[in-house]
Amino acid sequence: MRKYKTNSYEETVALGERIAKELPKGSVIAFLGGMGMGKTAFTTGLARGLSIDADVSSPTFAICNTYMGNANTLYHFDMYRVEGWDDLYSTGFFDFLGTDAYIAVEWSENIYGALPDDSVIVEIAKTDENTREFKIYRKAEVQA
Repeated sequence: MRKYKTNSYEETVALGERIAKELPKGSVIAFLGGMGMGKTAFTTGLARGLSIDADVSSPTFAICNTYMGNANTLYHFDMYRVEGWDDLYSTGFFDFLGTDAYIAVEWSENIYGALPDDSVIVEIAKTDENTREFKIYRKAEVQA
């Protein structure tokens, strides 16, 4: 488990960018943390780190936003309103697993059991208005 602390939106974006450069193709990045924690800011950094030039926004109403670059694709899911397996299947989530696309999942608490064991978990805690603490680990690390 690795721990990080950011003190601004820009630092959170930079952390996401740095982490993206370490991830193999096909990685699933699953966020744990409530509203206003910085999940979308981190995803903005992921896109930048994957050389994807896109305006990243929360996929709350779309369920999935797709960001494409020359070499990488990032699927950005919001599972806030997913309430079971039927809902999850309807999002298209399973269609992208096992491809070389990256998948970022907000509100992954709602689909935790469906996440692959090698998913990268990004647990975010808010310590004050601007400060966030991140714990980053593989799902399999906590199941052992």
